[in-house]
Amino acid sequence: MNSAQLKKSYVLGMFWFIFSEVMFFFAFFGALFYVRNLVGPWLAGEGEGGRMNHLLWPGFEFSWPMMQTPQEAVGGAAAQAIANNGAFTSPHTSMSFADAHVWWHWLPMWNTLVLLTSSLTCHFAHSGILAGNRKKFNLWLTVTVLLGMIFLGLQAMEYHEAYAEFGLTLNAGIYGSTFFMLTGFHGFHVFMGMTMLLIQLLRSVIGKQFTATDHFGFEASSWYWHFVDVVWVFLFLFVYIL
Repeated sequence: MNSAQLKKSYVLGMFWFIFSEVMFFFAFFGALFYVRNLVGPWLAGEGEGGRMNHLLWPGFEFSWPMMQTPQEAVGGAAAQAIANNGAFTSPHTSMSFADAHVWWHWLPMWNTLVLLTSSLTCHFAHSGILAGNRKKFNLWLTVTVLLGMIFLGLQAMEYHEAYAEFGLTLNAGIYGSTFFMLTGFHGFHVFMGMTMLLIQLLRSVIGKQFTATDHFGFEASSWYWHFVDVVWVFLFLFVYIL
């Protein structure tokens, strides 16, 4: 029953799944854009509606990364006139490149190199199975899975650094919220993509599955992995650089 039409259905199913993930991240990037380009400047007194906000949050000056919340600008939670949903403490150091002490200790750069390299090794694995070379396929797919694990390890180190050393937490205002929302969900997708590729590796090594003309399980997983890499490039630009 594994017909050509069924294979087309596989492709369409994976296409719509990845498209739903694109829209998922589009919403999160949209939230980041909204905060950085609209809400933040309004709270600082810019725009037509900024006149009232300037009265509510006197002394607040917006910049990104936001190292001072409007609440702190007016003297803390007790002095906040409205929307008092608890006390927030801004970080003293951001995760951006501008605040990196030395570039070779900046973890996002190494994570970027690791993830982009894994996309290349995944391509090498794909070329191996297309050529019918199972040894090459297994080798490069193993390297790809290991690089995915290294990425997750580096991200865990980055989160520890953010919490323990930089004061950047989920309670650090909108900067902390958007940072962990975007990078955390991406990290979860990396874990899922790595798991998918690991399953394909086990299918090949243990089950001797996949041929040059029949390897959709790996192909779909590789599409997902390349998608995760592309999302990271945008994260790296808009969360860490710009």
